[in-house]
Amino acid sequence: MSLDSITRKALDGVLPSDAEIMFLIEQAPERLPELLGHAHRVRTAHLGRKVGLCAIVNAKSGTCSEDCAFCAQSGHHAADSPEYPLLSPDEIAEAAARAKAAGATRFGIVASGKLVGGRDLDGFEAAIRRVAALGMIPDLSPGILERGQLTRLKQAGLRGYHHNLETSATHFPRMCSTHRYEEDVDAVRAGLDAGLYVCSGGIFGIGETWDDRVELALLLRELGVPSVPMNFLTPIPGTPLEGRAPLSPEEALAIVALYRFLLPDRQLRICGGRPTVFGTNRQRELLTAGASGLMVGDYLTTRGGDAASDLKDIRRAGLVPARE
Repeated sequence: MSLDSITRKALDGVLPSDAEIMFLIEQAPERLPELLGHAHRVRTAHLGRKVGLCAIVNAKSGTCSEDCAFCAQSGHHAADSPEYPLLSPDEIAEAAARAKAAGATRFGIVASGKLVGGRDLDGFEAAIRRVAALGMIPDLSPGILERGQLTRLKQAGLRGYHHNLETSATHFPRMCSTHRYEEDVDAVRAGLDAGLYVCSGGIFGIGETWDDRVELALLLRELGVPSVPMNFLTPIPGTPLEGRAPLSPEEALAIVALYRFLLPDRQLRICGGRPTVFGTNRQRELLTAGASGLMVGDYLTTRGGDAASDLKDIRRAGLVPARE
């Protein structure tokens, strides 16, 4: 067993065996640069040298009914996060135009809450049309949508449905008690069945084990999710995880590399927590660790990095933004 042999399998899209997965995890502490190099080779073979850029707007914030331990927008926690109803289509379109100017091609409309009511659905529909008119790809992260709602929004121009599973089914009950994990899995399946480009991934550094990380990746592979956002915890005061230390850059890079071997032909998009874990000096390493996409601009309740710096890092890594 070697990194070369596992890489050859990944180049053919073959899943590593359980023993090979454990071998990859064990290599991370002492052979991280070599592991990252192999992961980048797999990424380039399957996805080329383009880096997809996406951005989001926090279109409806706070007072969420769910109690996810890492989230500042939960109505169950005491985090100091903004609270406001759904932004107007004009405000969402303005945010999309700024994202386009920064280099993003996909734009996500993100709303707190689990279920979507009629007035918000009308607002989503109008905003989707406005984003599409700008020449951007409209994505939506609204919670759990019913099949009829998905169909209606798809007819309005919705291209992508974003619904994170967050972590493994094993670890999820420690993070959330207000809904069942199966509801999230069913939401992902509904988006795929509707013919939408589904973006579903997780957040790392929330107390999960390597087994949890593998479990999540294998479920995403089984479901056929084409795009996997990878978030890293930013501990936020007022949430149950406020005292948890962020992941080290080395561990976060090892997670990205592992996911590239487990999901060789899927888009791995690095999203929230990037500045917290990697600071300003180490973010470029993600681009040669197996990642194929970046979220630019701000996140939901935390600041993001500078989009111009991201573009420079992409080019310095010998890669190109997907719009080029």
